[in-house]
Amino acid sequence: MTRALLIILILTISVSSCKSPEARRPISQQTGSFIKISAERNKKLHTQESAQIQNIIDKDTSQNYIASESGFWYYYNTKVEKDTITPSFGDIVNFDYDIKDFNGNDIYSDEDIQPRDYAMDQEELFTGLREGLKLMKPGETITFLFPSQKAYGYYGDKNKIGTNTPVICEVTVNSIIQNQND
Repeated sequence: MTRALLIILILTISVSSCKSPEARRPISQQTGSFIKISAERNKKLHTQESAQIQNIIDKDTSQNYIASESGFWYYYNTKVEKDTITPSFGDIVNFDYDIKDFNGNDIYSDEDIQPRDYAMDQEELFTGLREGLKLMKPGETITFLFPSQKAYGYYGDKNKIGTNTPVICEVTVNSIIQNQND
């Protein structure tokens, strides 16, 4: 009897050990609601910031604001009329800038930010400023109104600029050294 019991036990163990493991079911299933909520929040933020920008433009009748194809607005403080170069990939641009909030309060003044050299599209720079520099000639000063998604976005700069903060930047291009590797 013990021999028969031992054989049945061995057969049971061998049959059950051959069964392939089953995948565990997820505790919660993703429905895409997070993406929908995020998209709605971004639409509201865009509408709100567009209204703020339009309010600034309406109040400042002394300037001729231009809407860029990249999604920000700007006007020329100093415009160079003669045909000179604008920066392209790899060119070194030396520029000064400051950053203000939409109420005109300094976040970073030009004293806080030293003039810097920037290799076009080869270094980190927030999207709006990178696109704005491409519009500029040496000697020009432009004031840009950047919505938060063109400025520092959701994360801010982890210092003085908070989450989803639209900014105003006054930028002066001092010089452009063209890339000699073309």
